[in-house]
Amino acid sequence: MINSTKYSYLILRIGLAAVFLWFGVDKFFHPTFWINTSIPASIIALVGKVGISATQLIYLNGVFDVLIALSLITGVFIQFFAFCAGLLVLFNLVFTGLNETTVHDIGLIGACISVFLWPERQR
Repeated sequence: MINSTKYSYLILRIGLAAVFLWFGVDKFFHPTFWINTSIPASIIALVGKVGISATQLIYLNGVFDVLIALSLITGVFIQFFAFCAGLLVLFNLVFTGLNETTVHDIGLIGACISVFLWPERQR
């Protein structure tokens, strides 16, 4: 019989990786969209004080999203990046507040927590 736990974990990782890879790459092609939809003016002002522009912040976030995706695909440092991904989405949810992507963010947080807590012997 097929080990459904092993395949469930793999499908969960690949699905999450697809989301983070898509968002990460898209941030390089459409930074203005991401600035306008996901970064409050207070955060832009805060990072501006240390010399980072909103576009640079989006690019940094895009790099981190791609690193998360690569980790989920390869399994390298997967618990670390799953935890960081959950925190990243949680911070996004907290800073942007309740909006049309709230349910999406809650689902991503749940999936990241699942990958982070998945038992080692069932991977």
